[in-house]
Amino acid sequence: MKIRCVITDDEPVARKGIASYVEKVDFLELVGVCEDAISLNNLLQQQPVDLLLLDIEMPYMTGLELLSSLPNPPKVIFITAYEQYAIRGFELQVLDYLLKPVSFDRFLKAANRALEIFRQTIPPDSAYIFIKSNEKLVKIFWEDILYLEAMENYVNIYTDNARHIIHATLKSVIESINSTDFVQTHKSYVVNAKKITGIDGNLVEMGKATVPFSRGMKEAAMEKILRNRLLKK
Repeated sequence: MKIRCVITDDEPVARKGIASYVEKVDFLELVGVCEDAISLNNLLQQQPVDLLLLDIEMPYMTGLELLSSLPNPPKVIFITAYEQYAIRGFELQVLDYLLKPVSFDRFLKAANRALEIFRQTIPPDSAYIFIKSNEKLVKIFWEDILYLEAMENYVNIYTDNARHIIHATLKSVIESINSTDFVQTHKSYVVNAKKITGIDGNLVEMGKATVPFSRGMKEAAMEKILRNRLLKK
């Protein structure tokens, strides 16, 4: 699952700092950066946004004023230097209220809270897909998948007791997954981190099955696996 977020702050340094935090969190996707509430309002008319990382005191219109004016606002985390607005912020049902300067661990706590709330709103049907395999439709739950393997314009989907071949790209399959449990270890492989039973050098073990790490992807993949506590050190 990816949470599409927008940073809005009139301070360039603050925008850059929060953007660097967003880059470290794999379930956040930065889709816009705005320097004031008016620019943000324009952006919201053009594309879907899940989460606003929003300053309050800005020229022309405050973050509170903008939020109050939106009929169906996205979820909001306020990031501000002014604590006196906290009560008003929570009256507007914001997810969190961060005071500058914001440490990464405090930002991550707020982001994880947002993820849990978004997960609760995912409809049950998002937990599975139907694929066409051997001329019939097969229902596959994401949680049952061990790993995905790319083969040119096809993808092998491996579960505990079956292999399904579908006509698709690995990228398109990844984009359809409503789960942060899947980690790409190699340009041709994506693993379900909850199924990992061990790591031996450059091999990821899932019971009897193994897939490789590529040299360029191992560090980032290991960081995601360990950060999400799907594998203990």
